Amino acid sequence: MATWIWILIVVLALVVGLVGGFYGARKYMEKYLKENPPFNEEQLRQLMLQMGQKPSQKKLNQMMHSMQNQSSRK
Repeated sequence: MATWIWILIVVLALVVGLVGGFYGARKYMEKYLKENPPFNEEQLRQLMLQMGQKPSQKKLNQMMHSMQNQSSRK
């Protein structure tokens, strides 16, 4: 076989591998972040206390709801 055919096969395999790897990693990270959200209610409460705010349950619920809405839109 000609050398240019081997080069074409290698380049195509590289492109397919890169595209497949990108989408596979993206899907994995979306699933991971959905199962393990970066913030939970207790962490948010501690963050607000460190910033000098007194967190009420209503404010925590609003912030959690807005964070969930923002992550579901993406």
